[in-house]
Amino acid sequence: MKIDAKLTPKKLQKKVDRLFALAGQKIHLINKSWDSSKGTPVFTEKGKYTSRGWTEWTQGFQFGMQFLQYDATDEEEFLALGRAKTLKHMASHVSHIGVHDHGFNNVSTYGNIRRLMLEGAIPYNQYEMDYAELALKVSGAVQAARYAPTNETTPWSPVKRSPGVVPGGYIYSFNGPQSLFSDTIRSMRALSVAHQLGHVLMAEGDKPINLLHRSIEHAATTSRFNVFFGQGRDIYDIRGRVAHESIFNRNDGQFRCSSTQQGYSAFSTWTRGAAWIICGYPEQLEFLDTIDDRELKAVGGRRAVTNLFLETAKAASDFYIDGYSAKDGVPYWDSCALNTHQQGDFTKKNADPYNDHEPVDSSAAAIAAQGFLRLGKYLTERGDKVAGKKYTQAGLTIANTIFDEPYLSTDPKHQGLILHSIYHRPNGWDHTPKGRKVPCGESSMWGDYHAMELALLIQRLGAGEYHNFF
Repeated sequence: MKIDAKLTPKKLQKKVDRLFALAGQKIHLINKSWDSSKGTPVFTEKGKYTSRGWTEWTQGFQFGMQFLQYDATDEEEFLALGRAKTLKHMASHVSHIGVHDHGFNNVSTYGNIRRLMLEGAIPYNQYEMDYAELALKVSGAVQAARYAPTNETTPWSPVKRSPGVVPGGYIYSFNGPQSLFSDTIRSMRALSVAHQLGHVLMAEGDKPINLLHRSIEHAATTSRFNVFFGQGRDIYDIRGRVAHESIFNRNDGQFRCSSTQQGYSAFSTWTRGAAWIICGYPEQLEFLDTIDDRELKAVGGRRAVTNLFLETAKAASDFYIDGYSAKDGVPYWDSCALNTHQQGDFTKKNADPYNDHEPVDSSAAAIAAQGFLRLGKYLTERGDKVAGKKYTQAGLTIANTIFDEPYLSTDPKHQGLILHSIYHRPNGWDHTPKGRKVPCGESSMWGDYHAMELALLIQRLGAGEYHNFF
């Protein structure tokens, strides 16, 4: 990836403004045509959002975009739409026991309502705040209850001489208790917000379970088994490589193997899975700044947790930048899929969404870019200005690419905002246009939402402000 060191948030403001102008149009298009009886919109096919009954994980993005649009533009119609749709459709997601996606669905909706109120962007209403906070408390606890232990009892860290954290359990994916997804790290913000609100998960015998500790335990287990650090774990141990999934023997909690659901293989990096790591850990580092040292003693202490989170974020980020991103910051859907070799050294040229070999994934770019900006800010504030600038400029470079054609969707009939997103390449779910050999030209709810969240973050940075849920 060739990082543009001269970009600033203010220099991207025109592109940000254009993105939000188009986003408002897209939100209206989706709202006019969406039939709730047919399920949640997931991705576009021939420019129209369609549903895919795999798991309900994108509804919060649909309505969350409406809150982000209001936040960026002050257009009241989007605030009213987000409130009405959240009230009508999101309650079942709060108590959904079958998914690992509470951070996606509920923090993007109820969390945005609460955030806007706390920031003074909307008038404070105690009843609405109580309703949003109750939803967030329940969501965090329900997510935390989806738990499976490992057989690990020894503290572990990727950082030498760090005290470490015990990777003793995880929030399991919709595949079942044996499955740990990299995606789920961003759902830890559901546990974080619920903990911040003073909530706990009550278990058998009225045993209270600390949501902060469970989220840290999950993050430690994800780092230990889903992320690689170049320390000789196996012969494919490249620093920053990310496995989409880890499989555990549920009879004894023992790790058995790396796996993947949406990537090419367990030994390549599905780039959206890596993007969740790049985005999720810096966000959790921000959350740690709100936590008193005493609350971290039970999981190894602040140094242990911070070292683990930071090295995980840096490793995955470095491999994205130096290992598999194209020159302009957009990755292909997997770091080393079947036909990747036919593209030559794709890292030395801009990504080509219209190539004949493997599709790009703009949604991975949008998610990762936000993580780079958060990581860059975190490091800069702690005196590491060189690394901080590297990640900050990487995030801005990606935004500069995807906030423009051929990624920005300017067709007034296309419901998507960011084009060339990929959902499930192995299953063949993504639309391949006539005359093309690989999928291209379509959008996804998660790609559009995270592009808007990225744009809002850049808008705020340009104004000397910031955006988070904590």
